[in-house]
Amino acid sequence: MAGDPGKSAELLEIADELYALSPGEFTAARDAKAKELKGTDLATAVKALKKPGIAAWVVNLLVRRESGQVDQLLSVGAALRDAQAAMSAGELRALTKQRRQVTAAVTQQARHLAAEAGHKVTQAVADQVEATLTAAMVDADCGRAVRSGLLVAPLQTTGVDAVGEAALAAALATPEALGFSASAREAPEPGPPSLRVVPDPDAGAKARAAAAERLAQAAASYDEADAAHAEAVADVDRLSARSLQLQAELDELRRRLAELESELDEVDDELGDAEDVRDEAAATLRTATAERDAAQAALDKLRR
Repeated sequence: MAGDPGKSAELLEIADELYALSPGEFTAARDAKAKELKGTDLATAVKALKKPGIAAWVVNLLVRRESGQVDQLLSVGAALRDAQAAMSAGELRALTKQRRQVTAAVTQQARHLAAEAGHKVTQAVADQVEATLTAAMVDADCGRAVRSGLLVAPLQTTGVDAVGEAALAAALATPEALGFSASAREAPEPGPPSLRVVPDPDAGAKARAAAAERLAQAAASYDEADAAHAEAVADVDRLSARSLQLQAELDELRRRLAELESELDEVDDELGDAEDVRDEAAATLRTATAERDAAQAALDKLRR
C-alpha cells in the first residue's frame, strides 16, 4: 500500500470520511466499507483501521470543525520552538505558561464541540486532549499527526525528548496519515425538534457561561499563585546566595581569629621573656646607681 500512491491516497480519503464520524458510528461504517471493497487490497487496509479512543476522537473533531484554530495553534508552536533555543530560564517559564494557556483554551473549545456532538468529555479525557495539543506544539511530527485528523490514541511528550516513531505510529490510523490534512467539516444541521419538555432552554448556555466564569476565576487564581511562587523562589535564591556569602565571610573570620590567637600566644611568651630581662636590667641599674652615688659621696668628702 505504501508503494502505491494511488491506493494510499484512496485509503486516506476513506479514512478521512470514517474518522469524521462519531465513535458509535465508526465500526459499522468501517465494516460496511470493507465489505464494499471485498476482494481488493483496500478492503484489508480499511478493515484494519482502528476505532479511535474518545480523546483521539475529540482531537479529530476539533481538527475538522476548527481547522483554522488548530492551524494557528501549530503555527504558534513552531514559532515558540524556533525561539526556545535563545531563551533564558525566566523566558522559558513564560513560554511554558503561554503554551499551557493556549492548550487549555483550545481544549475547552474541543470539549464544547464534543458536547454539541452529544458526548460529554470527562476531566481525564480532557487532560489527554490537552496533552495531545501540547505535544503538537512542542513536537513538529506530533503537530503533523494531529493535523491529519486520523488519530486513534492521544499523544504525550515530556517537552525534552521527541516522541518516538513507534509511539507516533501507534497513535495514527495508518502510517500514511503523517502529513495528511483532514478535511474541514461543518457541524451537522440540527434535526427536528424533540417533543419533550425542556424546563429551561437556556440551561446549557447558562452552564457554559458559569463554567467559563469559573475557568476565568481559576486562571486568575493560578496567575496570582504562579506569580507568588516565582517571587518566593526568587527570595529563596537571593537569601541562599547571601547565606553562602556570610558563611564564607564567617569562615574567613574564624581562620583569621585562629591566626591572631596563635600570634597572641607567641607575643605573650616574648612579653614574659622581655619582662624578665627588664627586671634584671632594673636590678643592675639599682646596683650601679648605688655604687655611683657611693663613689660620688667619697669624692665629695675628699674634696672638702
